[in-house]
Amino acid sequence: MPDTVLEVTGLQRTFGSVRAVDDVSFTLPEGGSLGIVGESGSGKTTTARIIVGLEQADAGKVLLHGRDRTERAAGKAQRLARARQIQLVFQDPYLSLDPRTSVEAALREALRLHFPDIDHARRITELLDQVGLGSRAASALPRQLSGGQRQRVAIARALAVEPAVMVLDEAVAALDVSVQAQVLNLLADIREQTGIAYLFITHDLGVVRCVTGEVIVMRHGRIVESGPTAEVLTTPQHPYTRLLLDSVPRPGWDPRQIAAARRSL
Repeated sequence: MPDTVLEVTGLQRTFGSVRAVDDVSFTLPEGGSLGIVGESGSGKTTTARIIVGLEQADAGKVLLHGRDRTERAAGKAQRLARARQIQLVFQDPYLSLDPRTSVEAALREALRLHFPDIDHARRITELLDQVGLGSRAASALPRQLSGGQRQRVAIARALAVEPAVMVLDEAVAALDVSVQAQVLNLLADIREQTGIAYLFITHDLGVVRCVTGEVIVMRHGRIVESGPTAEVLTTPQHPYTRLLLDSVPRPGWDPRQIAAARRSL
């Protein structure tokens, strides 16, 4: 059985009178893939930001390989080491890439910061091949790439620092369906090759069904259901999970019925 790479216990985060994250706990095994599902305002993105280190929890702990990430890092070396451990891939790669910087320069910057002594040119070639871009994309600026290609660059930049966990926050939501499938297949291949663990933050149950082994359903900051993805999506136990599944458009789907059901919860 794989060891636990990420352990989250009792996370809490309040904004004013709103408890955005309320006693959230879960584990992620090495090489595993966990989905966190919920509508806007469910607390899934705040949870992800706490795990990455972009938000401070009011209570609770985030352990990576048993080490507490919620404690303040001491010095630059420790901050860099902590940044390498968990990498975040955003929904819109255009906003996370410098429009004035080529693909090669963006990757080189990450490598120079974290691995100053390695052969950067060789590693950049390896990364571009790994995400299916090839060397021709190295000189391109973000605006010269398609949405799918930009997301591949963002994934390559995250891979460059050799993380133990990659957090993907709605990472395929902005892509066309056919491109989504290509990127999800790419991510599955990378996980198989590298053993990186994935944490998928998404509202899309199709993404969860495709790429995760376990799933957590969040509502109003709390976990309302969790378990193996196939089991949760096939035989959901919580009314909110059933509502999310019923909200997926299909023949005969009536959004008015979904709205009425949501008000009754």
